[in-house]
Amino acid sequence: MSYKIIGKYIKELNFNIPNPKTFFLLSKNIANYKINIDIKSSQAKQNIIEVLTSLSLSPTKDDFEAINTKIIFSTIVELEDNRLPKEEMEKIILIEVPSKIYSELRKIFVFLFENSGFKDVKISESVDFEKLYKMRKVQ
Repeated sequence: MSYKIIGKYIKELNFNIPNPKTFFLLSKNIANYKINIDIKSSQAKQNIIEVLTSLSLSPTKDDFEAINTKIIFSTIVELEDNRLPKEEMEKIILIEVPSKIYSELRKIFVFLFENSGFKDVKISESVDFEKLYKMRKVQ
């Protein structure tokens, strides 16, 4: 392995349901929202990278009231060699790290919904980050 995870934390957390009408609409129409996953990274210092994995919920149709739900999970990664080829670095950031932390991130997101009265939130238990990476390469 050419890296190790040296820290993880919730960097940002937004969970805003603006009013009771939105709450009731959301609980009836939760299937009309989709999960978005985004991954970004930045170099904290030499051999240390911060990988930001975010989950958010957005309506699939324009006529739905928007709720603001987003969690950004920071994973601090130490590279054993800072001269890794670009493709290997991309795979660590976009496949390996998100694959390792996704279940923890999902658990937090589901916890927020369940404790806000939404029992029917279906968030996939696993994500094929390698498939997403390959699809991104093709585009």
